[in-house]
Amino acid sequence: MLRAALALSVAASALTAPALAQDADRQWSIVVHGGAGVIERENMDAATEAAYRDALELAVRTGGEILENGGSALDAVEAVIHGLEDDPKFNSGRGAVFTSAGTNELDASVMRGSDLAAGAVAGVTNVRHPISLAIAVMEDSPHVMLAGEGAETFAAEQGLELVDPSYFFTERRWQSMVRAVEAMGLPVPQRPENAPEPEPVEEGALDLMEAEHAFGTVGVVAMDETGTVVAGTSTGGTTAKRWGRVGDSPIIGAGTYAAGECGVSATGTGEYFIRLNVAARICWGIEEGALTPAEAARASADRVIHADLGALGGDGGIVMLYEGEPVWSFNTPGMYRASLREDGEPVVQIFGDEG
Repeated sequence: MLRAALALSVAASALTAPALAQDADRQWSIVVHGGAGVIERENMDAATEAAYRDALELAVRTGGEILENGGSALDAVEAVIHGLEDDPKFNSGRGAVFTSAGTNELDASVMRGSDLAAGAVAGVTNVRHPISLAIAVMEDSPHVMLAGEGAETFAAEQGLELVDPSYFFTERRWQSMVRAVEAMGLPVPQRPENAPEPEPVEEGALDLMEAEHAFGTVGVVAMDETGTVVAGTSTGGTTAKRWGRVGDSPIIGAGTYAAGECGVSATGTGEYFIRLNVAARICWGIEEGALTPAEAARASADRVIHADLGALGGDGGIVMLYEGEPVWSFNTPGMYRASLREDGEPVVQIFGDEG
């Protein structure tokens, strides 16, 4: 059973990594997601589909180049998520959704499987790359999670790049929030200071965005040539969220988890992922038996996502690596996802009927 194997892996992590590094057959791999939701062919034009496919392929190729050149899984995860945080198509960093108060509150987390090191941040508003702040928490603080002003103070002390909150502003995210708060009967917040002048946004584009990013998040799991697995997740949360809401993305075990050679990054209705401890549950539920590693990982993921999460009323999905095998599972019509293995070609998928 995986439980016993992972327990031994964690207990002997100091010995495991060097041993894996000597394995000539060890190959790197990486898997990425960009959010899940009602993503259907009939609702997406060809140009939009192509733009997302290109972004996902770029993400795995960026990480793959780092891993191919001997870089660490942590470096690959950070670099890939940087790119996604800077891409306004995704709900993280510059593409983050707005709260009902008209602000962007960003969350991120990271975990390394070889030693269970982890870091997370929640509710930050002026850090360009929240994933880098989560890594700094993991590597340069005695804590696992920091939030709000304290996290931002730590970011400044670490010399991370800080930006004016208007950096995260995108018109379509703003208009989506306006529609949401009006539907909720709440007052529309004042347009943020330093935001660009208003511009028109097509209603159809707003409809698609709200559907596809109902559970928007970005995440990466990478394994380097030493066999070290790192998982990372970054998000802007949910549109028109209130009261400082925090979802699963910065919660270790719920939205991000890594132990031994298993790593998971999740995207979905965070309240349900937190209750089920989805990411950790998938890793600890793997039982190989007569199955291949990929089959065993997929069985555990499907059991949690389709059975447990679905029964509770939650929606979303995960990407994961187990013994270097990329796996994904989701119970929504689609999920932006891609993978790349050493000596392989990128696999990029969006809709539920692919693969």
